[in-house]
Amino acid sequence: MRLFEIAAFAVRGLTANKMRSGLTTLGILIGVASVILLIAVGNGASSAVQQSIAGLGTNILTISPQRAQPGSTSKPLTTADAAALVGGDSPAVRYASPVVSAQATAGYGDTTHDIGQFIGSDPRYFDTTNSAVAQGNLFSDNDVQQARKVVVIGATVATELFPGTDPVGKPMLVNNIPFTVVGVLAAKGSSGLQDADDMAVAPLTTTQNALTGYGSLTQIVVQARSADALPDAQAQVTTVLNGRHKITSAADYRILSQDQLLTARTATTETFTVLLASVAAISLLVGGIGITNIMLVTVTERIREIGIRKAVGAPRSSILGQFLIEATLLSLFGGALGVAAGMIGSRFTIAGIQPVVVPSSVLLAFAVSALIGLFFGSYPASRAAKLRPIEALRHE
Repeated sequence: MRLFEIAAFAVRGLTANKMRSGLTTLGILIGVASVILLIAVGNGASSAVQQSIAGLGTNILTISPQRAQPGSTSKPLTTADAAALVGGDSPAVRYASPVVSAQATAGYGDTTHDIGQFIGSDPRYFDTTNSAVAQGNLFSDNDVQQARKVVVIGATVATELFPGTDPVGKPMLVNNIPFTVVGVLAAKGSSGLQDADDMAVAPLTTTQNALTGYGSLTQIVVQARSADALPDAQAQVTTVLNGRHKITSAADYRILSQDQLLTARTATTETFTVLLASVAAISLLVGGIGITNIMLVTVTERIREIGIRKAVGAPRSSILGQFLIEATLLSLFGGALGVAAGMIGSRFTIAGIQPVVVPSSVLLAFAVSALIGLFFGSYPASRAAKLRPIEALRHE
């Protein structure tokens, strides 16, 4: 029997029970679409993280305190440390801004918003982190010296608290403490994992007086004079801090460059992507098991048909081929629909992440769906091909 005749029998068998075929196809569709979409989400998150870190500049160092060990004599990071990093002993350093962070809930009128990141620093923080003002102005060194209750807010905070209103000059409560909005930062966008615009920056002294107290700094953000000067800046910063903290062995602080930060976050998002893809692959496996079950039921229902075909001379290979083609067509059709669903779904933002489709994941998911049809359809097809004509014809 020629191949196209076997394929015609297979198509006829599939269309004989459209509901059952549709349910099987749905399982493959969900699996393929999940693989494509979840890998796209992971890839989108990775791209967003890279863009977010790159937006800060390639010449930034972030100094954070190490967690103190019991019995250690570690010293906290202070504003004096930040001041000491700019000057004669650190010619490769342009700016060093002290940073404290606070948990803050902002309010305006009847509206409240939990700010993702409330920062206290000095005016050089904006230059260091490439943060430009879109409306109003930044606060000044005089505001820091006088501990004035002024604040510069991110675009998300402005949208949440002041929808349709110019926030500059408006009063804003921060943990029930009145601040005046003096500026709004230009939007940087979201990385999916963190909204870079959900932030507010106030003078360091004001934040310490009103919110955090005068403890250790959360960070010191350092800007090297250029990207090429970053290694020299890191070495000079290490020398200065080791001298100030009298460090002879393990440091009580850690320094991260943008490259190190990018590597760490990229590794995290890659692990996240693999996890998502693994979960999605389970959907494909479930779809394959569904094909096996459906095809076994199909073989049982069509035993008499198989017996008649064998009785009139159909070889075992044609019976085997028919049911393998049926299983493969089911998986291919489901795979094609899954690819379409995954591509359509990737056009929408998911959890703040814009998915980025990876072409290889589309080809892989579709190829796997075809192999699933062959693999999981082989047992029912083999069972059908082994039936004896007399036994098949006697089946009720």
